[in-house]
Amino acid sequence: MSQNMSEVKAVILVGGEGTRLRPLTSSVPKPMVPVLNKPFLQHVFKHLSNHGIRDIILALCYLPDNIQSYFGDGSDFGINLTYVVEDFPLGTAGAVKNVSQYIDSTFLVLNGDVYTDLDLTSMVAFHKEKGAKATIALTPVEDPSAYGVVDADADGRVKRFIEKPKREEAPSNMINAGTYVLEPDVLAHVEPQKFCMFERFLFPLLLETGQAVYAYPSDAYWIDIGTPDNYAKINLDLLSGETQADDSVDVHSSAKITGPVLFGSNCVVEADVVIEGPVVIGSGCIIKSGSFVRRAIIWPDTHLDSWTTIKDCVVGMGCRIEANACVVDGTVLGSDVVIGDSCHLSGGVRIDCGKSIDPDTTLKR
Repeated sequence: MSQNMSEVKAVILVGGEGTRLRPLTSSVPKPMVPVLNKPFLQHVFKHLSNHGIRDIILALCYLPDNIQSYFGDGSDFGINLTYVVEDFPLGTAGAVKNVSQYIDSTFLVLNGDVYTDLDLTSMVAFHKEKGAKATIALTPVEDPSAYGVVDADADGRVKRFIEKPKREEAPSNMINAGTYVLEPDVLAHVEPQKFCMFERFLFPLLLETGQAVYAYPSDAYWIDIGTPDNYAKINLDLLSGETQADDSVDVHSSAKITGPVLFGSNCVVEADVVIEGPVVIGSGCIIKSGSFVRRAIIWPDTHLDSWTTIKDCVVGMGCRIEANACVVDGTVLGSDVVIGDSCHLSGGVRIDCGKSIDPDTTLKR
């Protein structure tokens, strides 16, 4: 890895409450939701480290203690972490301005709820080659009408930004992917402690004043984990291979498991359980006899009683699904939920943390 990349710092915007991902984010900040049984942010850190980037600044707002207590100074993860907590939400550009005392050269900005395997080394090289003040990663989407479209010339220089154009009027399907390479002096345009967005203020202002703003298109993997569907998708997309379990996992000889399935530590799988991957099961989970699990994400310390069916859903931490219950079809359970005997939940129902559903209840969204 080039020495230049080791000198590039990254700012990760760890935003608000993640309301679209509730109830999963009711007690856990969005960047800490588990992906393959590790906090989402840990996957972002690994990607940065793979490109030689070790100095990372986290711009925090919602439940910052949760993140700081887990990652500490970052040394256990091979990185150096600096934390800056906002007193109130400052927006994307405002949050970066708020950490500007730690920035003295070309730097990266990443959204803390987006995962991508974008080639950051090539993007930084492109930015420097063009002499850009700002370079914006672009990703293709099927329908750009719900996003901000970036219109660039053949050389990659940005001509204009179009917010949520009609599908037939969009100049391309390339949208702002939420990863930027910036020069520190662009932050001079942002007032301290004022709400400010890159997309609506700073980038258009740079264009208006004739500064070099470039687009970096890529078809790299890209996903915003901000909805339950996308959260489930990233887990299932990144899961690969056969069943993965350490020696602490106790699986009965009559259980039938077809991968890919990932177990956390100290799980118990009883007789005649059927698990059909892709499935991610957190540590300390108990799956009682005769239960069936398919295409599900189950957080730690959840207990599935006998003959339960868990399919195409997300189950939060410390839940109890009682005997003969059926939780399927996009259902999302917050942490510490109790689903009574013989309940049937389907159609994307969301159950808030700590709620109990009486036996024999049918819920459909």
